[in-house]
Amino acid sequence: MIRERLKTSKRYRKLKHLYDKHERLLIPGTLIFGVAVDFVTFRSIEINTAFMLLLAHLIVSGSTIAFMHIYDAGSRKAQETRWRYLRLAAPLIVQFTFGALLSASLIFYWFSGSFSVSWPFMIIIASLMASNDVLRHYYLKPVVQVGVYYFIIFSLFALVLPYIFNSIEPWVFLVSGVASLFAMLLYVQFLGRYLFSIRSQRSGIAMVVITIFVSMNVLYFANVIPPIPLSLTDAGIYHSVQRVNGSYVVEEENDGWLDSVLPGQTIHAVSGERIYVFASIFAPAALDTTIYHQWQHYDEDDREWVDWSRPSYSLFGGRGDGYRGFSFSNNIQPGLWRVDVETERGQTMGRVRFNVEIVDEAVELHEVIK
Repeated sequence: MIRERLKTSKRYRKLKHLYDKHERLLIPGTLIFGVAVDFVTFRSIEINTAFMLLLAHLIVSGSTIAFMHIYDAGSRKAQETRWRYLRLAAPLIVQFTFGALLSASLIFYWFSGSFSVSWPFMIIIASLMASNDVLRHYYLKPVVQVGVYYFIIFSLFALVLPYIFNSIEPWVFLVSGVASLFAMLLYVQFLGRYLFSIRSQRSGIAMVVITIFVSMNVLYFANVIPPIPLSLTDAGIYHSVQRVNGSYVVEEENDGWLDSVLPGQTIHAVSGERIYVFASIFAPAALDTTIYHQWQHYDEDDREWVDWSRPSYSLFGGRGDGYRGFSFSNNIQPGLWRVDVETERGQTMGRVRFNVEIVDEAVELHEVIK
């Protein structure tokens, strides 16, 4: 019996030595692995399955955080059981699940909004991912772990509930916030039953959670948080858009490959010609909402963007390739233009930038089927 304990203790010390030696590689490695899992997952499985996987990550991360602190608060004898192996791996599990959950949020929110509008929220998520490695020892503090965990819970609820309710109305986001507060209250109460460190820091934890809650609501009502679950899959500027047998036939100029890749293309229009903006939007099957195209022209004299028009069309989700729609503008002026694809509240999914040059003769065009 004693020999077996010595053998087990020696094995544990060897594993701990390897962990301590390679910690700086293991921590970012688990983070990268979590990002890779997300990238493959959300490109190869259904959205409902992806949400179940995210829920599993959330449960595992919360359980691991609780286990770490309960284990550390236990007696030395209790710490010498086989649970110490799990405690040794626990930081890696937390890093992996935090990395996976944060990268999943970044993936979903990135594709659901224009970076030019939603960049503050994107940078917050990206910064949390980066600091998850750089400040890994700081992450061991209960207040920090609980704060990041709450941010993830709120982000995940705001991601999933619009799919459940098939709505992007403000009340869905408010419900997400209240549900996340309730979930965090239960979690902190559970931890407080076993940990004096949590009970003694309740005021600090409450301050962090309330700050995150208020900040998320400010970002949402300032239209910085993208309009999950909508995402812009395709958008462009064309000379003509026609619906033919369930498809859209667009006419575009014969630009080179580089022109089609670079943003801010130039479109050559005859005076009085209509210019079209076509957009394809992914949405859940039962979602019914309105999409707006905010046309703006840049005033060179005043050096500001001036609203031109804001046409709209109804969106009924369900197409795997996205719901398609378009708008147009007559008697368009030469110069810089942009068209924001927006929700009714003004949340921006994407932006089409282009320059208009007025020409005497129509340029050569070719057709593309969308």
